[in-house]
Amino acid sequence: MQIEHTLSDSKQIIEDVIKLATKNGASQAEASMSKVQGIAVSSRLNEIENVEFTNDSSLGISVYMGAKKGSASTADLSPAALALAVEKAIHIAQYTGEDPCNGLADEALMAKEFSDLELYHPIELDTQMAMAKVLEAEAAALDYDDKITNSDGATFNGNIGASVYGNSHGLLAGQPSSRYSLSCMVIASHEEDMQRDYAYTVSRNFDHLSQPKAVGIEAAKTTVARLGARKIPTQECAVLFSKEIASSLFGHLVSAISGGALYRRSTFLLDHLGKPLFPSWLTIEERPHIKCGLASSNFDSEGVATQDMDIIQEGNLAHYLYATYSARKLGVKSNGHAGGIHNWFVGHSGHTDEAMLAELGTGLLVTELMGQGVNTVTGDYSRGAAGFWVENGVIQFPVHEVTIAGKLQDMFMDIRAIGAEREVRGAVQTGSVLVNTMRVAGS
Repeated sequence: MQIEHTLSDSKQIIEDVIKLATKNGASQAEASMSKVQGIAVSSRLNEIENVEFTNDSSLGISVYMGAKKGSASTADLSPAALALAVEKAIHIAQYTGEDPCNGLADEALMAKEFSDLELYHPIELDTQMAMAKVLEAEAAALDYDDKITNSDGATFNGNIGASVYGNSHGLLAGQPSSRYSLSCMVIASHEEDMQRDYAYTVSRNFDHLSQPKAVGIEAAKTTVARLGARKIPTQECAVLFSKEIASSLFGHLVSAISGGALYRRSTFLLDHLGKPLFPSWLTIEERPHIKCGLASSNFDSEGVATQDMDIIQEGNLAHYLYATYSARKLGVKSNGHAGGIHNWFVGHSGHTDEAMLAELGTGLLVTELMGQGVNTVTGDYSRGAAGFWVENGVIQFPVHEVTIAGKLQDMFMDIRAIGAEREVRGAVQTGSVLVNTMRVAGS
């Protein structure tokens, strides 16, 4: 993919459709476009199972006829198809109801600086290379222990491309990007017990991926460790969320402080701005411009410039997350969160992973969560869990078929410690999280 040519072509298409929209009666218009080339290769039981190539392009356009909005999209980028998409968007807008909160984001909020965030690290998407990676990872997992008796396979994904956004304010900007991942999932058996687990690595830079052998061994090691899992008695105890799943706790925070939840009054954090939510030592920083970050961006999906923000300051909720529509509903300004968050860094208490187990003492280490039992309207939290029972800081045996429950507002305030060794494979980077007390329903 000749990325400069791709960006130039995409910008021209965006500029053309916006001009066409305004020429045909739209008072405002915005469009986004992506072009992505990809490869996906999977193996199972040491044989290549699938090889898939993608070469996708798509464009979405929204037009505003005063306070009316219409949207359309197309994967066909021919001039006729683009003109038809514009026509359909305008037609839809003519028949929708007026909403005074519709419209482009404020022009003053548009991104004006576009630093190189180093999101683009292209490689040749080579089939032989990808096949070798998945076979090596799966072989390492299958050879790790005789208890590894089956496999759900290994998968390599590679995607390179570019996205461009433009609107009738005059913003027209694009960013090339790349993303690579390798995963492996295996099954372990012993007597009548059978367990499954996985491992993965992901990065924008192919050279920063973990080695396939390491991925396979990690998948096998975590799977074997789960053999012999048992239930534990129903009780209240301390719960340590491993760093691999702890980000989900802060994902619920994202939902609860989003503008959409606020204007619908469907969150337990209404009117909570500036009030305590976590222990006073805890901070959450958003840093959108981290080089090579998985969630880095100069602007959100509406063209609003992203900026460094401290979401949680000394335990207090310092910011809600607004996109343009929700901001107007609430009488405030967008702060660049259309489309999601941008690299959250959760503060920590300085503990290593080993020290976190010692801090837990006796309680439940959770390594897997199941189900969707979280209600951000009330804060009620109830999810299936698996992990390990810990006594005096030492893992005793694996645990399964339990449910952990509490209220998010209590869980957040009841955080005793957060590990310094962060999980970095997502938009939220956090260490393991220790909550003083939760209800654990078992046998």
